[in-house]
Amino acid sequence: MEEIREHTGSSWELSWLGERGAVRRPLGDAVDVGYESVPPVREFVSYRGQRHFPGLYYAATMDAHVGFESWLERDHAMLLDFDPQVVGFASQPFWLWWRDETSRRERSHAPDFFARTADGTALVIDCRPVERRDVRSAESFSVMGRACELAGWAYRLVGELEPTRAANLRWLAGYRHRRHGETGMVPAVVAAFTVPGPLLAQAATVSDPIEVLPVVFHLLWTGQLTTDLSRPLSDRSLISEAGR
Repeated sequence: MEEIREHTGSSWELSWLGERGAVRRPLGDAVDVGYESVPPVREFVSYRGQRHFPGLYYAATMDAHVGFESWLERDHAMLLDFDPQVVGFASQPFWLWWRDETSRRERSHAPDFFARTADGTALVIDCRPVERRDVRSAESFSVMGRACELAGWAYRLVGELEPTRAANLRWLAGYRHRRHGETGMVPAVVAAFTVPGPLLAQAATVSDPIEVLPVVFHLLWTGQLTTDLSRPLSDRSLISEAGR
């Protein structure tokens, strides 16, 4: 991590919550922490009249709840949960500390998510609608991006999801819990869509659609079945077994 120290000295630091409380270290000494499983560094408060909508999202990936501070963050938590390459993620995982070059004051920024993929890649995500990115927040995002580059992490600054895809994912997320895949009906449902076919008609070949559709939606969520999520889901959506 000498390269990080050469670029930042001790001016860039990370702080997070460890097993024995808060920990703060220079960036070069903090890149190997498993931030995908740390608790959030700040609380998700709720109060009357607030403009944002905080809450907890149940992540099927980890069988655990992850906090969010807005609907936008909730949607991106859902997107991480849907991604088959993501094996774990956490919200508000750490503070990045640095010295502002103009004011000489210490500043800090907590990214919205840290995710780990199956190949070990680290991903840091900030969520902010384009119209709400002012000069100060843009500087924070820029600093976070440079810090991630030095740390060997991927970094994304994301905005609103495409509306149709977001609506489809919100629907499928309602069936993300593993109980929908534990009915014993999975092999028959997958077999029904070996030849691509319309959602409702093919589901009806297995059994009562009231029973079958939750399994289909769960398998679409887990990736065992697939469809074009750029178009609104309907009873005529073309569904197929993944890879076909």
